[in-house]
Amino acid sequence: MRTRHIFAALVVAAPVFAQQTPADLIVTNARIYTVDDAHPLAQAMAVRGGRVVFVGDARGALTLKGAQTRVVDVGGRTVIPGMVDAHGHVASLGNTLAVVDLTGAASYDEIIARMVAKAKTSAPGEWITGHGWDQNRWADTRFPTHDKLSAAIPNNPVALGRIDGHATLANKRAMDAAGLSAATKDPNGGHVERTSDGTPSGVFVDNAQGLIGRVVPGLTRAALKGQVQAAIAEAQRWGLTGVHDAGASPEVLDIYEELGKASQLNFRLYAMISGGRSESAVLDRWFQRGPQSGLYGGTLWVRSIKMYADGALGSRGAALLEPYSDDAKNNGLIVTDPSFIQDIAIKALKNGFQVNTHAIGDRANRIVLDAYEAALTAAPTADHRFRIEHAQILHHDDIPRFAKLGVIPSMQASHQTSDMYWAGNRLGEGRLLGTYAWRSLLDAGVVIPNGSDFPVEQVNPLISFHAAFTRQDAENWPPTGWHPEQRMSRDEALKSITIWPAYAGFQEKELGSLSPGKYADFVVLDQDIMRVSPEQVLRTRVVSTWVGGRAVYEAK
Repeated sequence: MRTRHIFAALVVAAPVFAQQTPADLIVTNARIYTVDDAHPLAQAMAVRGGRVVFVGDARGALTLKGAQTRVVDVGGRTVIPGMVDAHGHVASLGNTLAVVDLTGAASYDEIIARMVAKAKTSAPGEWITGHGWDQNRWADTRFPTHDKLSAAIPNNPVALGRIDGHATLANKRAMDAAGLSAATKDPNGGHVERTSDGTPSGVFVDNAQGLIGRVVPGLTRAALKGQVQAAIAEAQRWGLTGVHDAGASPEVLDIYEELGKASQLNFRLYAMISGGRSESAVLDRWFQRGPQSGLYGGTLWVRSIKMYADGALGSRGAALLEPYSDDAKNNGLIVTDPSFIQDIAIKALKNGFQVNTHAIGDRANRIVLDAYEAALTAAPTADHRFRIEHAQILHHDDIPRFAKLGVIPSMQASHQTSDMYWAGNRLGEGRLLGTYAWRSLLDAGVVIPNGSDFPVEQVNPLISFHAAFTRQDAENWPPTGWHPEQRMSRDEALKSITIWPAYAGFQEKELGSLSPGKYADFVVLDQDIMRVSPEQVLRTRVVSTWVGGRAVYEAK
């Protein structure tokens, strides 16, 4: 009996003894927004083995100080959980960093000038690529034609991606290399802009981009790996500790695994398998392997599939229930057969995978919700967390269906502030009521993981954080916000870049808040984004970014 009492005493004491094991890192003199409702604010925290072991006051944290503990006094600065972009394109960002940057160009002439400068350093016949043109920024908002570009650069094939990734502009040399003519037909889910005689005029929308893309030389594996690593470093510079990579190719997934095995990721990647009809064999291999979570020290998750339902609003490829207000013969493009989306969704449910489908227009969103509903009827699953990526334009009848079906609208607040200047021209005032409808969706009972869709928008996650609760651009326009009734609160905006992406990736027990037991992913900021005036938020700078208690970026 005495032995049993001694044993019981040791069992009770064991956790107390374990708690006194020295921490690897202690952060003090901070204002910590934990995003943990049980303990929302703290002054210090301690980290051991890459995870948070204590959050509270400095006295409590310093009880875990040992001879080898690193103590970081952040000088009263603000600390938040690591920001996670719930929808970005890692390889595309890396490629954008490597090619000619066309973002922000105010005219077609400026696009051409940037490309001519690049052509001067390129060998004749060498392909020249760029990314980021947006005709909506120009005085003439019509799609450009190739003529000026072809005249300026006659000796090099040129292919330029639109800012949204849903259209390509090519010069004559590139179209000749692809063998295109008036006889070239529009592919399913794609559209070729043409002159009056039917000849391609230079712009290829959605699936028609493949007509040019098939002849553009591909990257070597070494170059692709370098671009992936450059993209991750760029993301960390802006305070991102993870991203949901919205459509990773088999080559990129292999690179992630290679980096993970070598302990070189230092980033939380929730990689969505690119799941178009041409990738059916890839999906079958992953279904056989099964969902993968927290690989390589919690740096890689592969348990979801990315599909596309339609195109983008800026290139008039978003599929609408009624025609475009500024193009009465156009309802947009359905780029994937709805029956295919339904079939893949059923297979995913049966194999434990999540499905995340790009849908921007109200017709596309309805099609995806219908496909998901049919799949869930065929293969009922309690905690599927299916997602619609973007969910930008919704018919009011479909908003309650997200909560009813358990579908997560994964949205990018920065899209609203980019599109608000011209969205009314595309949609008319009536449809704007269901556009970027964050408040309506939140009130219906869902969460909204936030993101940027980089490189479509800038990487900086504070842009979407700011847009979510102000619905204003960087110049604080419009003064009261664009359709301000759809704003999030500032607390919701913080959750949208921390705990809600974690939930959308089945990671809420590991990431998303600074709670004991979770990974110690956090960001030190030079301003308190939860208390400064809204117009000050975008002046905030990242002091340091930490993944698993290790600094992966520190500002100089």
